[in-house]
Amino acid sequence: MVSFYSQFQLILPEIFLLTAVSAILVIDLFLPAAKRMATYWLTQGALLVTAVLVFLVTSTSAGSVVVFDGLVVIDELSGLLKILICILLSVGISYSRDYLAHRDIFKGEYFSLALFAALGMLVMVSANHLLTLYLGLELLSLSLYALVAFNRDSKDSSEAAIKYFVLGAIASGMLLYGMSMIYGSTGQLNIEQIVNAISAGNADMDLLRFGLVFVVVGVGFKLGAVPFHMWVPDVYQGAPTSVTLIIGSAPKLAAFAFVVRLLFETLGAATLQLDWSPMLAILAAASLILGNLVAIAQTNLKRMLAYSTISHMGFLVLGFMTGTQQGVSAALFYVVTYALMVVAGFGLMLLLSKRGFESDRLEDFRGLSRTHPWFAFLFLLIMFSMAGIPPMVGFWAKLFILQSIIEQGFVGLALLAVVFSLIGAFYYLRVIKLMYFDEPSASTVAEQRTGSLVMSVNGLLLLALGLAPSWLYSLCEEVIKSSVRLF
Repeated sequence: MVSFYSQFQLILPEIFLLTAVSAILVIDLFLPAAKRMATYWLTQGALLVTAVLVFLVTSTSAGSVVVFDGLVVIDELSGLLKILICILLSVGISYSRDYLAHRDIFKGEYFSLALFAALGMLVMVSANHLLTLYLGLELLSLSLYALVAFNRDSKDSSEAAIKYFVLGAIASGMLLYGMSMIYGSTGQLNIEQIVNAISAGNADMDLLRFGLVFVVVGVGFKLGAVPFHMWVPDVYQGAPTSVTLIIGSAPKLAAFAFVVRLLFETLGAATLQLDWSPMLAILAAASLILGNLVAIAQTNLKRMLAYSTISHMGFLVLGFMTGTQQGVSAALFYVVTYALMVVAGFGLMLLLSKRGFESDRLEDFRGLSRTHPWFAFLFLLIMFSMAGIPPMVGFWAKLFILQSIIEQGFVGLALLAVVFSLIGAFYYLRVIKLMYFDEPSASTVAEQRTGSLVMSVNGLLLLALGLAPSWLYSLCEEVIKSSVRLF
């Protein structure tokens, strides 16, 4: 039994982050515009301290610890995801500094919203109760809605924010309706108690299956899987690139925890898995097909990467579909490496942008190898990794997913994934062709910039992980084995 004060120690990272973001909001009110950089460094410090606190809490707690009457769980999975979320947000904000300043949106409210989004993600990954899960999800979603619309002078941003808000509200309503059906079926909201009610035969299985359908709809929307993908291209293109980076990276880790807590730990009984596994298979296949085919026709790089995200989520859902430890471990490996690729890709776009120039069209990358040879090389590594070309880490991420579904006998789905991955390689290789074989266009950034050290580490890490992927995959296996209850 964990003592009352020890329970608060276990959620110290969340308490600190909430205190920090509140303090940053107040401090920023008294800072003149010329000293606004202090807000940036306070934000980076808050994320760093939060990551350290998560590490200390996770390393000192023995196994999975449930606190606050079952509302929160502290385990290795939540610890790993929280640390990665803080790191990814910190790196993304570092890439965004000049971009925000050039567009006059380098403001304390931006950083506060990013930290509130981080807090929502931290709550999500440690949720052991449906209400806690929903609370974290809504805190994340509301912060992202505001961030998408943060550039008030941009009509595209305002339009994207409205679409995101309306569709997100519908998806949240569907999810909440599904959770209410789960409660009506079992009489419980605590994940462990729901599992006990199902195991003891005290649940109305017909009502539970109806609730499961609405839960899968909510999951599909949060992942951006077809046919719940309609918000992804418009939001990716319309939002400021710095916000697109945030949406495409760290929230995918929180979405992974969201799926694990809901489908595997809550509704992972063998009889229910037979219901949701075929649904996920359909979502995965549709996402692979539509995402890769439509991405070919795009001329805007952000929109192309949006459809690329849809296809990648198809691969991720394939890992979930298996319902096995191997499949979930492969999915964790996939989502971690994909988040690193997204941060690097959008980060490079941010570094190449300047005042009045977004660097978000394919034409803008013509002849980049002649104006920015190092950035062109890093972008080549990113595109190779996203395409799944060895020796990049993206190759291993896809291979582990394919191995997990073949082990379960889904050979047809594996062949479908391979075929559309080959089709998808076209639009990635097209970017490389533009950078290395075309003449620089009038829109290509002409001035030479000093390469970012963080970007260099980020890009080369994709190659290093591809050359030695076993340690990360072993870590993912160990985390899933120790934290996720599979039926």
